[in-house]
Amino acid sequence: NPNYDDIGICMLVKQSPTTTIQASLLLAVVVPVQFVASPLCCPSRASILTGKYPHNHHVINNTLEGNCSSVAWQKTQEPKTFPALLQAYAGYQTFFAGKYLNQYGNPDAGGVEHVPLGWDYWVGLDRNSKYYNYSLSVNGKLRRHGGNYSQDYLTDVLANMSLDFLQYKSNYRPFFMMVSTPAPHAPWTPAPQYQDRFKDIKAPRDPNFNVHGKDKHWLIRQAKTPMTNSSIHFLDDTFRKRWRTLLSVDDLVEKIVNRLEVRGELENTYVIFTSDNGYHTGQFSLPLDKRQLYEFDIRVPLLVRGPNIKPNQTCGLAVQNVDLGPTILDIAGYNVNKTSMDGMSFLPVLVMNSSMWRTDFLVEYEGEGSNVSDPACPLLGPGVSECFPDCVCEDSFNNTYACVRTIAPSANLQYCEFDDNEVFVEVYNITADRYQLSNLAKTIDQEVLEKMNHRLMMLQSCSGQACRTPGVYDTRYRFDPSLMFSSNRLRHHLK
Repeated sequence: NPNYDDIGICMLVKQSPTTTIQASLLLAVVVPVQFVASPLCCPSRASILTGKYPHNHHVINNTLEGNCSSVAWQKTQEPKTFPALLQAYAGYQTFFAGKYLNQYGNPDAGGVEHVPLGWDYWVGLDRNSKYYNYSLSVNGKLRRHGGNYSQDYLTDVLANMSLDFLQYKSNYRPFFMMVSTPAPHAPWTPAPQYQDRFKDIKAPRDPNFNVHGKDKHWLIRQAKTPMTNSSIHFLDDTFRKRWRTLLSVDDLVEKIVNRLEVRGELENTYVIFTSDNGYHTGQFSLPLDKRQLYEFDIRVPLLVRGPNIKPNQTCGLAVQNVDLGPTILDIAGYNVNKTSMDGMSFLPVLVMNSSMWRTDFLVEYEGEGSNVSDPACPLLGPGVSECFPDCVCEDSFNNTYACVRTIAPSANLQYCEFDDNEVFVEVYNITADRYQLSNLAKTIDQEVLEKMNHRLMMLQSCSGQACRTPGVYDTRYRFDPSLMFSSNRLRHHLK
């Protein structure tokens, strides 16, 4: 049930000959629990590339003004991405194909002539997700594609260019590939051979499907419950289309893995499959989108295959997308401590079953709204956005929040604060309430609220190693309430 958006990001890392981990004949798949630092395309992708939280890489939304592929991003962050470090210091040949950042190719930020630092071979999609009638930057040269399936269907084009790279790359240097398919992002255009598949499939009817989020932030409460029949039909149809687009991603992954096997390189290559954010289809009566703090928008798949990984493991530790860069650098033998990344390498978890891991992490999002009313929804007024279908809004200026997500032996907890006039708080015990139906903010112990508030303030200002300090439910955690009163962010719910 791949309920995620935008992208199957397939990353392949061939080990450097100097790496201490040796290849194994036994290859496998590991499925850890992975979360994103922000449930939106560009901030999340920036976190993957930099290993940093949004408050450190400063990409806050999908616009150029929000630092998405801006000139400022190119100057300050691109030189520090993990591909740039792989290329410059670990001797890797690097290849990128697909969707990069939503505003890549914008003429106000260098256009398609700009090739980000760190890539020897560059095939970047101009702007956001499409399947036909798009433009690519091929090593800085514009290449236009039309509407012919055999020549232009983007997922297949990316697959073929990836196979070409594997065929013609140097055999004397390790390589890194990042293949970033827009599928299953809108406009959800499947390949013709798959357009009739999954006719009877519907979006999951989990307990939070089509129910009112009565104790949640006002944006969730405004959703119309029950949803109209037209909204339900629309989201079910979209769910089927998304699955259909993923069949071509399946083909892409199979082709690449088979090519590695034929070339005798699979046994010494790590393959990582993941996504940039989750997606909801009817939960809490929100028809279709991401951006929210709940599990369905912040959790994504993560599958890893590679040397010394035992078969068919499922890891319960909380990996986050800020950890991907540090892990790949660790695989390449580069000292992650030399970077300013907020994440940490989970390679020891994969190959040695290490249980030494953090117990919490940060999720942050800055809401977006319109300064004028949507003509299609005049009763809503300004300040909201993404109000479709049936004028149900998926975002607003004050849908700005930060959360501490805790996964520890003694607690599976989410604590969130909104930056709005209410200073609204949501707290969920995920162990007892998997579908986040009951907000515990008004009933949970006051001491827990104080500790979580303090921890959230620490994480929102953290950088590098400070982002990996012990969380509230870590036995090494020490709580100093006096630190809270030195902050001007003291929340009114603690008064």
